[in-house]
Amino acid sequence: MSESRTKKSVLNIQIALAFYFLNLILRFFSRKIFLDYLGTEVLGLNTTAQNLLGFLNIAELGIGAAVATTLYAPLYNKDYRKINDIISLQGWLYRNVAYIVIGGACILMCFFPLIFSKAQVPMWYVYASFGAFLYSSLLSYFVNYKQILFSADQKEYKNTIQIQGWTFIKVLLQMFAVATLSNGYVWWVIIEVVITTCTAFTLNRSINHEYSWLKTSVKNGNALRKQYPEIVTKIKQVFFHKIGGFVLTQTSPLIIYAYASLTLVAIYGNYMIIILGITMLMQAMFNSITAGVGNLVAEKDEKKIQAIFWELTIERIWIAAIICFIAFETSDIFISAWIGPEYILETNAFIVLIITTFIQLTRTNEIFIAAYGMFQDIGAPVIEAILNLGLSILLGYFWGLTGVLSGVLISQLIIVVGWKSYFLYHHAFKRNIAEYSIKYIKYIIIVLGSAITLHYTIPYIYYPKNQDFLNFIIYALITGITYSILITAILLACDIPMRNSCKRIISIIKRI
Repeated sequence: MSESRTKKSVLNIQIALAFYFLNLILRFFSRKIFLDYLGTEVLGLNTTAQNLLGFLNIAELGIGAAVATTLYAPLYNKDYRKINDIISLQGWLYRNVAYIVIGGACILMCFFPLIFSKAQVPMWYVYASFGAFLYSSLLSYFVNYKQILFSADQKEYKNTIQIQGWTFIKVLLQMFAVATLSNGYVWWVIIEVVITTCTAFTLNRSINHEYSWLKTSVKNGNALRKQYPEIVTKIKQVFFHKIGGFVLTQTSPLIIYAYASLTLVAIYGNYMIIILGITMLMQAMFNSITAGVGNLVAEKDEKKIQAIFWELTIERIWIAAIICFIAFETSDIFISAWIGPEYILETNAFIVLIITTFIQLTRTNEIFIAAYGMFQDIGAPVIEAILNLGLSILLGYFWGLTGVLSGVLISQLIIVVGWKSYFLYHHAFKRNIAEYSIKYIKYIIIVLGSAITLHYTIPYIYYPKNQDFLNFIIYALITGITYSILITAILLACDIPMRNSCKRIISIIKRI
């Protein structure tokens, strides 16, 4: 990447990582407090309510992703008129989506007594939770839609400071309210609504200050829709990809709830807090460079694009492998120390969850697919959704939670690992997919072989006798450092992109 792109990316990563660690620590403390004072049923309820809202938000159609792709070129060329038009069109589309979401929410709430018939909580809890999450979602459609400009302009840190900063304050206040005030859940809902409003207000003000030339006109959206038909086409294509993403992230807790209870959803949710923490760490490090990749693709230097692609690929695989190995080896200890051994997940289900997480963390292909604006493979997400949902229901019937998660994994292996790799390498890079396959298989053999070897050898060196936080930290350091040294040495010895990536990172550190 150019020095300017690299500098912006580093700043985005620094801010994102700072807030990541701050909010991650707070999230684990808050989870413990909410479990102690609200119980598993309420936490399971909140997870299910968010998933139901996610179902309604599929009406967003992928507008944000399509708009971000179309903003890279005009931002690179400083075409302010076109930027104003695109953001205005986005605002008009979002407003229409908001009306659909409102209508769908009203219909869905009529069925809450049926959907939550097994829930052992007052029904007003259900409506209060869903209403708070719905309000937050609607603000993003009516007010916060302009924040896409920060992301596309490589200024994601401005979004991070405001959104994550307010989130930190919100969780602190909610923890205090739940632990010390009577009717703690009522205060939890009130704080959720108030802080969400503050976030929307300050973020919108910051955007207007940063881009004083931004003059949007939502009422002209219908005319702009005809003026920019390529955006509408991309939205239609991205919609199908949103379906696949929705089924992946939103349906598992609903299927688990259908086969079991809100308590199992809450246990699964505890592990998803860990997975979310891992995912957010990867996002903090790599989402900040997405706009930089879009800017790189706009330059059309194919040799540089290839070099950056492989550097990013091995960086993501290296980091994901280390994080997933530590999580697999130490999560049971952490869960026992955090909230108790009764919340430990069955081993087979956790293995499937870790493999799926690794695949999710290493999706470099999709960053470049989005940068190229290649969303025309609409059949892939449809097949992914069918496989994901169908297999999760079928396998869940026979093997419970492990079966549900296995359905997710199988769909990921076929579409994400298989098809997406072929689609990018063949249609965008116009190179032989065998070149990609050989390198990827090499990486997986190194990562998996090292993990299996150390899984059976490290416990002979050290394994904690007591399930407390001190032993968790010690064991996490031992497993993480040992595994990092092993795969780093192997990759540096046999992989050019890994060596190039290390040189780039060292250069950036020296400049900082």
